[in-house]
Amino acid sequence: MSTMIALLLVLSALVGCAGETLTNVKNALPDPPAEAITFSVELEAYEETVRDEDGAVLAECAYELPVLTARLEDGSVLETAASAEQERALAAAETFNGRFAQWKTNPGTLAETAKEDRAFRNESGLEPVAYTDDLSCTVYQTETLISISGVYYTYTGGAHPNSILMSWNFDLNAGEFFEPEILDEGGDFRDYVHLALVKQVRETAAEAGMTPKDAYWEDYEDILADWSSYAVNFDESGMTVGFSPYELAAYAAGPQVFHLTYETLLPHLGQHGRALLGLEDGEQSTN
Repeated sequence: MSTMIALLLVLSALVGCAGETLTNVKNALPDPPAEAITFSVELEAYEETVRDEDGAVLAECAYELPVLTARLEDGSVLETAASAEQERALAAAETFNGRFAQWKTNPGTLAETAKEDRAFRNESGLEPVAYTDDLSCTVYQTETLISISGVYYTYTGGAHPNSILMSWNFDLNAGEFFEPEILDEGGDFRDYVHLALVKQVRETAAEAGMTPKDAYWEDYEDILADWSSYAVNFDESGMTVGFSPYELAAYAAGPQVFHLTYETLLPHLGQHGRALLGLEDGEQSTN
């Protein structure tokens, strides 16, 4: 019996040692290297002319549409996911491209309205008008974000075409579009930008020899308080806030554009905001 007990103790010790050895070996293995997936944005030209049954032009559209592409380390385009990281990259590209692909449906919608307007003008003895639509874009990209600045022109008759400043900001790590408010995280970023814009408006008006309420709408301070709802984009030097004609001042005054440097914004950003803008070390890094 004592021999059997001794044998069992030896076997138990061996099993314990084996388990410990396997665990140590497993823990000693290095983590697999992170996949080197990169993103690139190119502007795709999309043009479409829609005509009426008699051949008359109803709508002419020309758009610069940003297209996001995910690439593998060898430079090839990522088309099919073979890992969780690749799935995330493809999902990010799909979300980004889906937002701008919607513009390709605009010509048909615009043409329907133009056709109704043409029929009304013909009945009223007025000259028909071909509707036009145009979008031009500028792309700024870092390792963490993509910021698109757009100028949209549209003409549907009337004294002049309308121009609208637009913007889109995309978080590459989260794979989603974001609004400027997320840079705040409960701090004073939003209020700081508001006060900085008010200061710039007053300075601009003074340089023109006017008061702010002479150069801008009377409630300009309230409009500026809602700055994040307008065109906000980022570039190498900082953040731009743009107001289209009519939004902050009369049409004749044109668009109103204000720029704030990263140096002035940095103290008012939250940790996530600094990381997203590449300012964790106090400097802006670009691709």
